[in-house]
Amino acid sequence: MFIEIIKAVIFGIVEGITEWLPISSTGHLILVEQFLKFNQVSNGFWEMFEVVIQLGAIMAVVLLYIKKIWPFTKNKEKGIKNSGILSFFNKDVMNLWGKILVACIPAAIIGLLFDEVFEKLFYNPVCIAIALIVFGIAFIVVENMNKGKRTKKGEKETTTQITYKDALIIGIFQLIAAIFPGTSRSGATIIGALLIGLSRPNAAEFTFYLAIPTMFGASLLKILKFGLGFTGIELAILLVGMIVSLLVSVIVIKFLMNYIKKHNFKVFGYYRIILGIIVLLYFTLIK
Repeated sequence: MFIEIIKAVIFGIVEGITEWLPISSTGHLILVEQFLKFNQVSNGFWEMFEVVIQLGAIMAVVLLYIKKIWPFTKNKEKGIKNSGILSFFNKDVMNLWGKILVACIPAAIIGLLFDEVFEKLFYNPVCIAIALIVFGIAFIVVENMNKGKRTKKGEKETTTQITYKDALIIGIFQLIAAIFPGTSRSGATIIGALLIGLSRPNAAEFTFYLAIPTMFGASLLKILKFGLGFTGIELAILLVGMIVSLLVSVIVIKFLMNYIKKHNFKVFGYYRIILGIIVLLYFTLIK
């Protein structure tokens, strides 16, 4: 059991780092699992674990950004209306949540209909490697295109200024990540946000918010599919992985937001390309 818990800690660290850096958490988890497999678990546990472990990472966003995403207010001037029950709902935050939900629609619809199909077709090392390389190149190209350009909303841009059209476009990019593991959900949505003129900090921040309903929904579906009949060791593995991913995510999110204030995303593009080539060579020529 001790060895299995150590493996859960390792997966939690990998998840906490790769969920927010635009380098693909699912891709990294699948690749690490090729070399580090759980032994004392039932069939189907891994498919559930690699998704539900992300709940820990999502809770880091809730903890760090609770003031920006909490929909309730005691200040009636900020309410949807000045009186009645709607006065307790912050107009700007509710508007932001409306955009978040709009951005979730494409991936939610396609994911519900074709999730198992995508798993069978694309959840393998070669497809992951190709996605890593393609979106690595995309990051470099987009950053070169945006070099020297001002954001479309100016220096004082905030996530509340994102339009519903912007949100839908970003959601379509998230759909790409839902289909192809290795793309990176955060990577795809950040690229989409940059292409429509958002600043790096606000592209990243909106991506964090977008992860909350997306990953809660995906995790719920995976748990329902797996069932609630966890063994003691399975429950321990899952909880340890989630807790570790939460703690690591807090550190990584703070690092990323500070990093992109002065730097671009090119370094992640180069990392993706190098890793993709290594994976492709290993699984096509060596293994």
